Amino acid sequence: MTGFSAQWLALREGADFLARDAAVRDTVVQRFSKSDTLTIVDLACGAGSNPRALAPFLGPRQSWRLVDHDAGLLASARAALTAWADAVEGEEPLVSHKNGRRLTFIFERLDLDADLARALKGADLVTAAAFFDLVSPDWIERFCAELARRRLPLYAVLSYDGRESWTPPHAADAAMLDAFHRHQARDKGFGPAAGPRSSAMLRETLERHGFEVHVGASPWRLGEGDAELIAALSEGAAEAVAQTGLVDAEVIADWRAARRAASGCEIGHVDIFASPCGIG
Repeated sequence: MTGFSAQWLALREGADFLARDAAVRDTVVQRFSKSDTLTIVDLACGAGSNPRALAPFLGPRQSWRLVDHDAGLLASARAALTAWADAVEGEEPLVSHKNGRRLTFIFERLDLDADLARALKGADLVTAAAFFDLVSPDWIERFCAELARRRLPLYAVLSYDGRESWTPPHAADAAMLDAFHRHQARDKGFGPAAGPRSSAMLRETLERHGFEVHVGASPWRLGEGDAELIAALSEGAAEAVAQTGLVDAEVIADWRAARRAASGCEIGHVDIFASPCGIG
């Protein structure tokens, strides 16, 4: 799978935390409100953002398996979760305490295409953040079928949905966004990616496999205090569009310069909680 740097993940984490849909999160919390112990598998865990966002809302004893293909990101996740803890009881596995909760973390390097069944083993809840737009429609089908077979609930946050609005507008916005979406559809290690179609595709596939699905919007709403993230988004989008050859280089350069100085933008994402019907 195409990698992301720990620096990028750290830069976006604040916007991610603010964007998460509270109603969907509260549905997850209610579903597990009677669970004193809980095992969560976090797919494509990156630098460990999901536990830091979700663990404070769940029960007193949590076991997390953080799964990623990138050994460097797993090391970053371990370091970040160690620093985040109120106290550390053990190192291997990492056992920590946070806000009165005892949290155990296991870090596992896996190929989520080849080792999907292994990744899901032993879970009570499966989570993932900013992941499903990177995988293929075929992988989504296989994943949902595996969830249904195991009757596992899924909490998937911050899937990019393709909607973008920048302030002020630029004449090339539509052409740049179309080219960016085409770049998103390239293979990220799972086959041609679902990209901005992923959240709708995930919802439809889960419902077809017998899940009750809760959906909420989780857009980034960035303003003047987010200049560094806005600049990074502009650079990343411009670089991706340049790779497609679909937009003239001078237009890309002008758009990049304008976007780096943008006063704000809204980037659409979707949060989903899916639970097998008849459970909870």
